[in-house]
Amino acid sequence: MANKITAAITAVNGYVPEDKLTNFDLEKIVETNDEWIRTRTGIEERRILKGEGKGVSEMIVPAVKGLLEKRGIDATEVDCIIVATVTPDMVFPATANLVAHKVGAVNAFGYDVSAACSGFLYALTQGTALIESGRYKKVIVVGADKMSAIVDYTDRTTCIIFGDGAGAALLEPNEEGLGIKDSLLKSDGSGAQYLRMKAGGSAYPASAETVANREHYAYQEGQTVFKFAVKGMADVSAELLERNNLTGNDIAWLVPHQANLRIIDATANRIGLPKEKVMINIQKYGNTTAATIPLCLWEWESRLKKGDKLVLAAFGGGFTWGATLIDWAY
Repeated sequence: MANKITAAITAVNGYVPEDKLTNFDLEKIVETNDEWIRTRTGIEERRILKGEGKGVSEMIVPAVKGLLEKRGIDATEVDCIIVATVTPDMVFPATANLVAHKVGAVNAFGYDVSAACSGFLYALTQGTALIESGRYKKVIVVGADKMSAIVDYTDRTTCIIFGDGAGAALLEPNEEGLGIKDSLLKSDGSGAQYLRMKAGGSAYPASAETVANREHYAYQEGQTVFKFAVKGMADVSAELLERNNLTGNDIAWLVPHQANLRIIDATANRIGLPKEKVMINIQKYGNTTAATIPLCLWEWESRLKKGDKLVLAAFGGGFTWGATLIDWAY
């Protein structure tokens, strides 16, 4: 009997804009200070995509082009592009379609996934299913957000957290049983009141009033979200390990969503992982929403070894959360 096809990540790539927004820069914009931001979030600076008319695709295109180059494949070979983002270039068409066009992936279909900070895990799970079906051979999964487009820089509770960035992973069939092994994804729409962007959708379309009321910005009730995130990310990671008869000792790396250093620490503690087995780059990039996990994989790629067990964990707005188990394939 032929081996069951598994979906493995065969390359990762990332892109962050050059412009930095440091804590000291923010001190000049809102009433905050470097020490306060660092002790509460772990963030020192974030990257910001500047320039008129530059949407999130501006960061995804170089990430995807670099990914194809790394793997030595042509854009025409790509079957599907899934873009996880809450900051699409426009409401429609999907950013994935724009990206496919810009990179020359003329044979690919594509669509966007909106699941906030858990978007990359949701998209990865979908991409995995497409590969496992046997019908598709090359699926690109992207997590990217231009959070600076929806952050209110007069709101000191949110503007200190977010940054811009993009990360991409290529999924291909694997015969060795390596790759994405399991995913545990959750959502709870009752969390919408604590973390959301009110206007700009069909319930509250843009009007002079919604703009005047600053309702086109991300809104977050920090304390509540923090409590839910700590519990959600830690619980789901522990449950995923239990379901696969694993303990923290079996895991080479925890790849956590970079929202807040304290949430990351709580998740690592829960599954018994020491700090040196946790990927952390929040100090450099802040919370790039759907991009945090693929940006970590990109930065740590050279340190990953074939067969390493990774746990990817995220928690996002409205609420979405989840964890994914991967046996690294290269």
